Amino acid sequence: MNRTKLEEEYFGKIVQSCRMCASGSLYPFLDLGHTPPADEFRSEKDLNNFIGYYPLKVLVCDDCGLVQLSYVVNPEVLYQNDYPYESSITSTGRTHWREFAGSVVSEYKLKQQSLVVDIGSNVGVLLAAFKQLGMSVQGIDPAQGIVDIANNQGINTRCSFFDEKTVAEIVKENGRASVVTATNVVAHVDNLDIFIRALDSLLDEDGVFIFEAPYLVDLLENLEYDTIYHEHLSYLSVRPMLRFFEKFNFEIIDIEEQKIHGGSIRVVVSRKDKYKNTGKANLYADRETSLGIYKHDYLDDFAARVYENKQVLRDLLYQLKGKGKKIAAVSAPAKGMTLLNYCRIGREQLDFVTEKSTLKKNKFTPGSHLKVMEDDDLVKNQIDYALLLAWNFSDEIMKNLEEYRAAGGKFIIPIPDPKIVSAE
Repeated sequence: MNRTKLEEEYFGKIVQSCRMCASGSLYPFLDLGHTPPADEFRSEKDLNNFIGYYPLKVLVCDDCGLVQLSYVVNPEVLYQNDYPYESSITSTGRTHWREFAGSVVSEYKLKQQSLVVDIGSNVGVLLAAFKQLGMSVQGIDPAQGIVDIANNQGINTRCSFFDEKTVAEIVKENGRASVVTATNVVAHVDNLDIFIRALDSLLDEDGVFIFEAPYLVDLLENLEYDTIYHEHLSYLSVRPMLRFFEKFNFEIIDIEEQKIHGGSIRVVVSRKDKYKNTGKANLYADRETSLGIYKHDYLDDFAARVYENKQVLRDLLYQLKGKGKKIAAVSAPAKGMTLLNYCRIGREQLDFVTEKSTLKKNKFTPGSHLKVMEDDDLVKNQIDYALLLAWNFSDEIMKNLEEYRAAGGKFIIPIPDPKIVSAE
């Protein structure tokens, strides 16, 4: 058995062809090195246990335009070992999910007790919003700890990956779904053909599939390279998706841009000719082409800007440390782990990292081994500068850290250009 086969069986696989169009014409443009899974937080006693470091290299398909990782880590490695992400952790996020549910119920005139299924439903925040509006809800998530939290909160959730076997069980018990949602999930799926076939079996003939994902254009224009990590297998744009959904007799009928997660798109998909098509998808695809985001020179320039950001951020931290300043990081999202590991920021520059999630507190960050502590420890330890890893929620985080700001604490926002923000 050769090494590639071993890697595929136990750890993951090297990508040989595009997951949307099967082309083998893939151009590598960004290499963030080898990093551990971004959610592989460890307790102190487990720090010295084996942890895999996997390639974090990005490719573009020269045929359809899909941007994707060069390596797929086994999903059981990523999602089923004490997966620590909770979707309800910020008030900004909770407000977003409530708005999402309300707009869907209104726009598609859903009847009471219509079935809404959320793929990758996490602790059930979006489904809770649908349930409050009178919908019947069903969650699907592969992380047992997260599923237990959802079920304890009254959101019926299955612990499994999304596949045709799971769908068959749901349809047998509940019938087919009026709405299927997936927020920050489609980009995590390796075999999209299997995903769409399962969706086809689950969705009612007049049903809609609505998903959100970070938008490639925002990632490129705003230098959001930290949103690249092993869970995010694809970096979605509209041009390749138009072609992909058409293969399965689906169409994108609407698109809305969302501010959450540094810039996302909400995409509405139905079977062909079931709803009036807004035509937005073609407009988005044409804009992407005109921006040149699929061209090698554009993507190579992006990679150069990423490297420059790394150097500037490291220089800033070293200058502050040279002046005897104490620095910690605030929040420990997956994107922050990419930034820390790619930029080689760890105990030499930072004292610790703080986090609100109880699933991460008192553990250590993957790779950099920074202890996860409380926000109150910023003041207790007289931290001078707080590096905001969840920069996409910077306004909310800085507002919440009133005591730290009052004590003269300053913030460092790393993306797109590292800058210091004072208490004022």
